Amino acid sequence: MSYLLQIVETEEQPVLSVKITTSVSNMPNVVGRIYGQIVNYIVEKGEEPIGPAFIAYYNMDMENLIVEIGFPIARKIEGKDDIVLRYIPAGRKATGFHKGPYGEIGPVYERLTKFISEKGYEPTGVVYEYYYNSPGEIPESELLTKVEFLLK
Repeated sequence: MSYLLQIVETEEQPVLSVKITTSVSNMPNVVGRIYGQIVNYIVEKGEEPIGPAFIAYYNMDMENLIVEIGFPIARKIEGKDDIVLRYIPAGRKATGFHKGPYGEIGPVYERLTKFISEKGYEPTGVVYEYYYNSPGEIPESELLTKVEFLLK
């Protein structure tokens, strides 16, 4: 399978997100609920998300995953309760796309890790996944996910 891998430079992006620690097995239980809370809050504020839902992974401990779940927004909106205004930092990122089931995303991580090393960059350890569609809408084989490594 071929992947479109690239190094991009981006601006700082405001987001509304919830940061939690959970196990990988519990992710399906929390993700949909949190996305729903955030979307409802954004709409309540008279706005709408300006990009796909994301999850940022701050570590790879499958029992105690530190994740940030959220949506990019057009302008700063103060958070409420667990929903906090945060930013995807400006700077260099390495990106790659995966089409297909979430459970088969491993190879794009491997290819990106190798690509980053070949290009002489170093990852920060934070990885974002952007979800352009959802299993409730389309077959798993059509799921499109962008994987983005923040670079030092």
